[in-house]
Amino acid sequence: MKETAAAPSGGPLAGYRVLELGSTVAGPFCGRLFADFGAEVIKVEPAEGDAVRTMGKRHEGESLYAASILRNKSLISLNLRSEEGREIVRKLVAKCEVVIENFRPGALEKWGLGYEELSRINPGLVMVRISGFGQTGPYRERAGYGVIGEAVSGLRHVTGDPDRPPTRAAVSLTDCLTGLYAAFGAVMALPHRKETGKGQLIDAALYECAFSFMEPHVPAYDKLGFVASRAGSRLPDSTPNNLYPTRDNSYIHITAMGEAVFRRLAEAMSQPELAWHADYATSIALGKPRGARRADRPLDARA
Repeated sequence: MKETAAAPSGGPLAGYRVLELGSTVAGPFCGRLFADFGAEVIKVEPAEGDAVRTMGKRHEGESLYAASILRNKSLISLNLRSEEGREIVRKLVAKCEVVIENFRPGALEKWGLGYEELSRINPGLVMVRISGFGQTGPYRERAGYGVIGEAVSGLRHVTGDPDRPPTRAAVSLTDCLTGLYAAFGAVMALPHRKETGKGQLIDAALYECAFSFMEPHVPAYDKLGFVASRAGSRLPDSTPNNLYPTRDNSYIHITAMGEAVFRRLAEAMSQPELAWHADYATSIALGKPRGARRADRPLDARA
């Protein structure tokens, strides 16, 4: 077993042992959260190393991204396609509170490592399963990547400039937020385990976690038929909340949607009268569109 940087001593999850079978980003991100808060995390990698080791910038031949996301973990190499490797996993499961995996649904069952099999070894096991479309349903066997989850959820559709195709954040956004939801689900299951001695299965799907970020747009479509789209750097219906050009040919992002904050902004702009103008006196008035002119237009003048 190879030790990475020492795990934090203490922490709210100290005393818990986690077995991480996941790979690339979502599973390791989930495991990293446990490790950062004090849990002992044992990460299983194939002989060639986790795929995350091929990602990000490199220093002295090693992935800096991998060094970060694998921090505070103990690393071991196992061949899960061999019975010997699977038997080691079973022995570890007996001594763990949590297992994290993000293989395609059904893969662990083929190896005899599904939740039913592992919970017989350890009835108190909390198993976190991360996949593209969940463990059940018509799409369960489809390959799932963060970009697909963003597309299906609509998140990618609202990201970027309105006159250009959808774009992305320059990070594995959906993988990380799914890992976060997965860790949260597991942490909620641990008190139940402590009280009853019984574990639970956490089923986290990339597309569902991405869809949860579409919260403001769902009721707007349901009640108004409004279909959200890309708005560039501006946050729709929140004004001012945008990038504005500066005198030195750069940009500044100004957010002052609160009425008291907007009054201070108007003072700083030497235009205090704006704060009391009917078009800008309240937060709702600020965000209200007025034909081709929007309420944030007065701030477009170069500072």
